[in-house]
Amino acid sequence: MKLLVIGSGGREHAIVRKLKESSKVEKLYCAPGNGGIACDAECVPIDAMDQEGMLAFAKEKSVDFVVVAPDDPLGAGMVDTLEVAGFPCFGPNAKAAEIESSKVFSKGLMKKYGIPTAEYEVFTDAGDALGYIRKQGKYPAVIKADGLALGKGVVIAQNEQEAAAALHSIMEDKIFGASGNQVVVEEFLTGPEVSVLAFTDGTAMEPMVSSKDHKRAYDGDKGPNTGGMGTISPNPYYTEEIARECVEKIFLPTMRAMNAEGRKFKGCLYFGLMLTSDGPKVIEYNCRFGDPETQVVLPRLKTDFVDIITAVAEERLSQLSIEWSEEACACVVMASGGYPGSYPKGIEIHGLDENGQVEGAVVYHAGTRLDHAGNSGKRSFLTNGGRVLGVTAQGKTLPEALKNAYAAVEKISFDGAMYRKDIGSVSNS
Repeated sequence: MKLLVIGSGGREHAIVRKLKESSKVEKLYCAPGNGGIACDAECVPIDAMDQEGMLAFAKEKSVDFVVVAPDDPLGAGMVDTLEVAGFPCFGPNAKAAEIESSKVFSKGLMKKYGIPTAEYEVFTDAGDALGYIRKQGKYPAVIKADGLALGKGVVIAQNEQEAAAALHSIMEDKIFGASGNQVVVEEFLTGPEVSVLAFTDGTAMEPMVSSKDHKRAYDGDKGPNTGGMGTISPNPYYTEEIARECVEKIFLPTMRAMNAEGRKFKGCLYFGLMLTSDGPKVIEYNCRFGDPETQVVLPRLKTDFVDIITAVAEERLSQLSIEWSEEACACVVMASGGYPGSYPKGIEIHGLDENGQVEGAVVYHAGTRLDHAGNSGKRSFLTNGGRVLGVTAQGKTLPEALKNAYAAVEKISFDGAMYRKDIGSVSNS
């Protein structure tokens, strides 16, 4: 098969690496890809949002299957465009992708179908939203931009001043564009967080192994929210009993709710959960593989990935038995200095081999580019984003996986590199 993966981050590198393991893959393309992905697939300079460009390329190369990985092209209807032209895809169509692209829609869906989530209200005016928060008088207050915001559209305001500033920047300064035309204000839930990705074809659902993301920029869960600073799998809080409860009360009801709304979801559905004292509740849905959760989940997958994604597209997921490794996996994100604010690009990365890897770990490239004439005269990798690398390792236990990942991090360096030293600490909620 000739496969095309759409996207350019660490998640896409993990997807490409897993697809590359399949004997069914003859050729792998990635558009636009990045420096590390270029070592595993042929990168094509087409923007992930360019539907006409992707369609023309798929036709030119007679691509057999397309994996649409990021939220933006899914929300914009990339799958719709490709499938109408006869190219089977892994990923939901635009109507189904709205479960992530609109917080207002997803919260309404949960309310309508009795899926446990935080209490909330929707606002189109910043003053009204602030008045509601003031009246509630409960902090922290959670403020979410309605639309997509690169994983950064959630503010946890500790007081009225922070709430006012967040509402002003989202709804009036429009830092996330039209995504901030509406906001959801919801109650602050407490408890351990769990990420569960699930394969679904709209008729069956197969949850993957659990994971735990660390969103805050600095150790001890301090600092601003990011796209994710590291992950572990399995999540130590996610017991078999809780897993059964989630399947019964959240996962299957969500699939059925989407079907009832005429929005059959086919692809990877991500459940961001909070294990509260009242039971598991949904914090958010994503319509695709999470980043960097994918970097610790897919390495544990033993079943041929191509078999799974084609079964999802053809609605025969129930016929597959999906197997997972018992080993634990840990990913530590190395980011550019200044992230998630402004940061420099083009800094040479030291310690990687010709394939962008390091012994004892798999390094997933999130924000890198290749420099074919580096300072040494050889090909080198340069930073090209906020999150630069996801340094990932496995182990028989979680402490062993973390030890291996951090040992690999020590071998890699670039000016201004920052990373959390406490990934996997179970004290972090």
